[in-house]
Amino acid sequence: MKLNSIILFFLAVVLTCTHCTESKSHSRNKPAAEILSNPDVLAISYGGYRHATRDSVPSVDEIMEDLAILSAMDIKIVRTYNTQEFAHAARLLEAIDILKSRDAKFEMYVMLGAWIQCEGAWTSSVNHDGEDIVNNTKEIEAAVALANKYTDIVKVIAVGNEAMVKWATGYFVQPEVILKWVNHLNDLREAGDLPDDIRITSSDNFASWGGAQAGYHTEDLEALFKAVDYVSLHTYPFHDTHYNPKFWGVPGEEGNLTDTEKVEAAMIRAKDHAMAQYNSVVEYMSSLGVNKPVHIGETGWASVSNSLMGPNGSRAADEYKQKLYHDHIREWTRDEGITCFFFEAFDEKWKDAGNPLGSENHFGLFTVDGKAKYVLWEAVDAGKFSGLKRGGQPIMKSQNGNAPNVLKQVLAPPQLNDLGFIQNPKSQNVIKTGTPVHSPVYVVISPSAASGTSGSTYPSAGLKLNPWEGTCGMTLKAGGIIEVSTGTGDWWGGAIELQADGKGENLTGFKNGVMQFELKGDTRSTFEIGFQTGSYVGGSQKDHHVIFSPLTKYSIDQEWTTYLIDIDEMAEDNLLDDVTTLFYLRGVDNFDGKSLFIRNIAFKR
Repeated sequence: MKLNSIILFFLAVVLTCTHCTESKSHSRNKPAAEILSNPDVLAISYGGYRHATRDSVPSVDEIMEDLAILSAMDIKIVRTYNTQEFAHAARLLEAIDILKSRDAKFEMYVMLGAWIQCEGAWTSSVNHDGEDIVNNTKEIEAAVALANKYTDIVKVIAVGNEAMVKWATGYFVQPEVILKWVNHLNDLREAGDLPDDIRITSSDNFASWGGAQAGYHTEDLEALFKAVDYVSLHTYPFHDTHYNPKFWGVPGEEGNLTDTEKVEAAMIRAKDHAMAQYNSVVEYMSSLGVNKPVHIGETGWASVSNSLMGPNGSRAADEYKQKLYHDHIREWTRDEGITCFFFEAFDEKWKDAGNPLGSENHFGLFTVDGKAKYVLWEAVDAGKFSGLKRGGQPIMKSQNGNAPNVLKQVLAPPQLNDLGFIQNPKSQNVIKTGTPVHSPVYVVISPSAASGTSGSTYPSAGLKLNPWEGTCGMTLKAGGIIEVSTGTGDWWGGAIELQADGKGENLTGFKNGVMQFELKGDTRSTFEIGFQTGSYVGGSQKDHHVIFSPLTKYSIDQEWTTYLIDIDEMAEDNLLDDVTTLFYLRGVDNFDGKSLFIRNIAFKR
């Protein structure tokens, strides 16, 4: 009996050691250092919402259904965005835990996002210098609790999601708020109240990480670089095809290419655009003497858009371009050891519930009903999703697997000139940005002034027509005429902006002069016309304008009328040393969707 016990003991030791060896080589609890930067660990952003509202949270069973699909794609880590406002994050972690208990080979980790917002977020009393302490505390506390409960699954906590970028006007906070919570989590980890292995970051737009304008460069941001374990950066060339489309438009030398060749060339430029934004953050961080890993928390490409990026806009959205972007980005990040949470796994209808064809609803690699988009057709053919379903539907190819139909929907990007870029002829008298203008006339856009005015000066850089947020239409017509289709939504506006990396013209010499332009149109709206100085992201932007309305001294009719408006009537403080927007319009009242035409814009002494 004693001998048998000894034999059994040694057998147990051998079996235990064998199990330990297997667990070590096939561990489903990898440390974060083995997950991030690992080309064999694919990452993706995941929201499992299947309806037009987040009030309908997917069940644990529905999430397990999704996770089986993602696992078949070799995804090993997913990213979420909230911890406590909705049950999604908790159910996701529960689903992974169940799947791991059922399948010894199932492996999945989570980058857990804590939503951070400012005081009065989403209200008429937004205070970007304060924070929503109740919401933010709950989000962080829930993140800590979930990370401690699922230590083998939660490997990253991200403080905020695009919480510092200043175009997030409904909720953005100052870097000091993010820094505060990152330091709090660091302290908890140091005290043993968070797993040693967990990584802490903030996931934000490349501009927020100092990769764009100097207005973001603050001491708190510098401290944040030092506090996080790595930088989680967002880059969206897809959106920039509208907002910053210089890389996107077809240049003159590509005019003779086929449409397919134009698309392929543009998608290479889109990848290069993402790389440039990534490198801009790395360079800024290095200038601070900081050396931290930089990974991509979000980047993606929508397959559908009925507005800014659609057929009547930048023509960016379709399944073919989505595949090209996905493949380019995956190749680049794999080669460079960058973890990339591609955005996103499945389409989510709640993101633009009032507009089913809005691009925000269509970033998924799968449709809501589980159709694999063009980017995954090869995986479908390889049988990767065999036997898997979403919502009871087997995983099949989108568009009935009809490749000619996919290609039929592909539109080449517009010509660069059609995207509203206005380049000055090389023969013009162009100044250096920021240098005081001494000539009697500074021509913004005016063929007649260019040919008929002696001693004129012209913009120091190219100009861009920018219909703000797509709220109106702005088109450059023959003869230097700008057509504006006024908006009918909650607001509308657009501008002629100087493309000089956020710097402006020094027009102080015109403080006693006039702004001249010609105008006609059939709108009866009330709107502003003027110019802007300073930087929005730097908090120094100011509007200088007069009001046009049927009830004021400035009104329009359907015949061309020349206006000469005193600068001191528009800008009482004479802040003209940094004119960044050379001409803008913004609706004030009585929006009617009708048209304005502008030409011959200039500043004169």
